[in-house]
Amino acid sequence: MRIAVGGLHTECSTYTDVLQKTDDFKVLRGDDLMISDFFSFLPRSKAEIVPLMHARSTPGGAVSRSTYDLFKQEFLSRLELALTDAPIDGLYLAMHGAVHVDGLEDAEGDWIEAARKRVGPSCPISVSFDLHGNLSQKIIDQIDLFTAFRHAPHIDTLETMERALNNLINVVETGERPFVGWVPIPVLLPGERTSTVDEPAKSLYAQLPGFDKIDGITDASLMVGYVWADVERANAAAVITGTNEVTVRQSAEQLAQSYFDVRAEFKFGPVTGSLSDMLAKAIKSPTHPVVLTDSGDNPGGGGVGDRVCVLRYCVQNNVRGALIIGIADAPAVQQCFKLGEGVFTDIWLGATLDPARSTPWQGHVRIEKIAKDNKRGNRIALLNCNGIRIVISDRRYTFHEPENVEPLGLDLTKERIVVIKCGYISPAMAQIANPNLMALTDGAVNQDIASLQNLHRPKPTYPFESDFAFRPKCKTSARVTSK
Repeated sequence: MRIAVGGLHTECSTYTDVLQKTDDFKVLRGDDLMISDFFSFLPRSKAEIVPLMHARSTPGGAVSRSTYDLFKQEFLSRLELALTDAPIDGLYLAMHGAVHVDGLEDAEGDWIEAARKRVGPSCPISVSFDLHGNLSQKIIDQIDLFTAFRHAPHIDTLETMERALNNLINVVETGERPFVGWVPIPVLLPGERTSTVDEPAKSLYAQLPGFDKIDGITDASLMVGYVWADVERANAAAVITGTNEVTVRQSAEQLAQSYFDVRAEFKFGPVTGSLSDMLAKAIKSPTHPVVLTDSGDNPGGGGVGDRVCVLRYCVQNNVRGALIIGIADAPAVQQCFKLGEGVFTDIWLGATLDPARSTPWQGHVRIEKIAKDNKRGNRIALLNCNGIRIVISDRRYTFHEPENVEPLGLDLTKERIVVIKCGYISPAMAQIANPNLMALTDGAVNQDIASLQNLHRPKPTYPFESDFAFRPKCKTSARVTSK
């Protein structure tokens, strides 16, 4: 049994003009997939894995068309080469679902459709998505199996990917031909209000394994969707893979209705408010470390990562003891490495990637430490401005884990106020947060959803519109009629 594996994985906000390019991606080719942490489950598969190519990046703006075309052509070339060696029995695509390409409406649909044309109509295709991905009928019509993450924060990434692969292997072994049914749900909320740690998402997602056990169902998924892409396919969705059409339809509609019915109950998990209010709470907190998130500039959700509003506020208000982590600024890091540790210098920080939407900060700092993060492939520096310390990086990265600043000798458990560019925090960060606060800052992933420019999303969609009724109706893959 030969199973080919590949895909494209990133998340793209349409509220920034900073395009993702080839150098922003980590590309795994051929046998690199078999030894990577991201695909650590592949070597233990009972199938013969044919590793193709997989490109993944830190979320950001749209992917440039030239970058997308380059990756797509390489993937298809590797797929065609694999097909000349011997037939493949299945194709597994590890996707995200929120890829937006400059000048292309439905990138995942385009990618999967091209793959389908290469493997032919009889080869089963299984895909896995982030639950913050967006679907389209074009995507559904190309695939046989679908599954998505069931946890946010994403503690089940590898589990989900392995499930998608094993479901495909089972189809090859049994000869069954499942299909996919889905119900678009006219609700679009940020991950910070739909974390599966909190209700009502916690209970909604807890019911999914029960659907999997229903006779005639292979897998059940509930998609939150990606809210910061103003595109036609932006929506939540209930997705059921199965073999019994009546059961698939009924289950998808039931799941969709349960999500829509609690749309107004989704709330932020941590204490949330303006930057000034959250910093005031942080300063007064009798416990520490306070973990304060700069939610509007979160690279993990598509933020640029070069905004300095928190730094500027802390300096202006003399918030000593704050550690501000993750400002992306390659020229500033280069300056620090050139001057070395212990040197005082005037420096400009921020607004190097998206200067049209933010302004830089200038100050006098001491370069406390410089380091190369060999694990992530970037250079970082620790600066001190009158007791306010700043971690800067020469590349956009998500500093969401305490270990991310260990190369600088920092132990976050000993800090008073830790500011990270994030929305909801990771389980490891949650363990040390005492408490966790979220600042509603500006940026490419602004949490004020109802105020976002909304030109292309389906209408009506909550919370852009609120006074409307919803009757779920399951749509099935075009492949169900051909089986």
